[in-house]
Amino acid sequence: MTVYVYQTFEIRQEKFMEAFSNLEKIVSYRNDHYSHKVELLSPIAGPDYSYVLLSEFEGLGEMELQNRKMFDDDEYKKIFTPFFLEYVVQGSMTTAMYRTVERNAGKPVEGEEEEQE
Repeated sequence: MTVYVYQTFEIRQEKFMEAFSNLEKIVSYRNDHYSHKVELLSPIAGPDYSYVLLSEFEGLGEMELQNRKMFDDDEYKKIFTPFFLEYVVQGSMTTAMYRTVERNAGKPVEGEEEEQE
């Protein structure tokens, strides 16, 4: 079951260029060094300077393993820590987690007809 971690945060407007450059480093480093996929989402509508990091993991166990690896990685912490201390508006970060919904294999869903031979 795939797990998605959806983290929203607001970037300090006066530090936008530095923050965006740092965000690109975070996304690139995680995609290159860990077994999960990360995307940076920018606003089309809604609050300006509000961005999203969308991470995709193979499951909860994999998410925990990858998080442990990231926070044991001194090089990653050098990129990650300043970003959240210097460039994110305090109190603006929220994290939500979602999982894919999988159907029961071989069992008909209510309202669907069973295939007859």
